[in-house]
Amino acid sequence: MIAGGLALVAAYLLGSLPTGFLFARARGIDIRSQGSGSTGATNVGRALGTKTAALVMVIDLAKGAAAVLLAGALSDSGGVAAAAGLLAMAGHAFPVWIGFRGGKAVATGLGASAALMPPVAPIVVAVWVFVLLATRYVSLASITAALSLPLAALAFERPGAEILFSVVAALLVVGLHHANIRRLLRREERRLRPFGRRSAS
Repeated sequence: MIAGGLALVAAYLLGSLPTGFLFARARGIDIRSQGSGSTGATNVGRALGTKTAALVMVIDLAKGAAAVLLAGALSDSGGVAAAAGLLAMAGHAFPVWIGFRGGKAVATGLGASAALMPPVAPIVVAVWVFVLLATRYVSLASITAALSLPLAALAFERPGAEILFSVVAALLVVGLHHANIRRLLRREERRLRPFGRRSAS
């Protein structure tokens, strides 16, 4: 019980490490004042370029995976591991260190999903890549990939705790993209530039 509780606290704290914010601050930029205000990789790419964005994305993926793996090491409960994944996502979206203004939890959620449900993650990635290549909307790719997560979990007949994780994770990602959804509906969302140089979603 105590170990499980520690795993959950650690999961939130891992997720809340403000990777994009710290990389931007090191260059004298408050990433929250740039573009969409998100601290995630897409907005970092707009302000700092693709290489920095890729590094931020890798670290954010690792945060989610580490939270789930740590929970698995400290507790035998699949429910604790699933909750740790969600708390890592919540930490990324609402980091205590920078006033609860973070990113949209896509990479952190993917990292958590990969550690929790290894067979499911490649499908979600494939959906993201397909939609991105077809539309060049990062936000639409992220939303679609998030919605595919519970469907893939059900298709692979994952345990109940993992299916619940996938549903809540999808709802969280979609909710965090509410402004992007409004822009998509108004056809005001900017597309990813050719060759992946920058994006404004």
